[in-house]
Amino acid sequence: QVQLVESGGGLVQPGGSLRLSCAASGSIFRIYNMGWYRQAPGKQRELVARITEGGSTNSADSVKGRFTISRDNAKNTVYLQMNSLKPEDTARYYCNADISPRGYSHADYWGQGTQVTVSS
Repeated sequence: QVQLVESGGGLVQPGGSLRLSCAASGSIFRIYNMGWYRQAPGKQRELVARITEGGSTNSADSVKGRFTISRDNAKNTVYLQMNSLKPEDTARYYCNADISPRGYSHADYWGQGTQVTVSS
């Protein structure tokens, strides 16, 4: 069974920084794309940033220049470094990954989410 576990959320003042981590565990054969999504109250879930197995990235226009996604394939972990945080970044952040468990076809997996609140 594959699990994604996020960590690193919390309360931060505007202009501050946070680093989110998401570790995949279980019987994993291969991890393809990994990414971060967020959902604010009353809004749809949206893509924040995504990274391919080879390290190519793309991100939402709203976070370009402030957020950086990276991954450590040896640790099956994806990170989101968030700088210059704004109140509008407040949301629950979810990790997503396209994973092939050993002996099974690849599928989409989600973490349980971690809350990020930007407020003074």
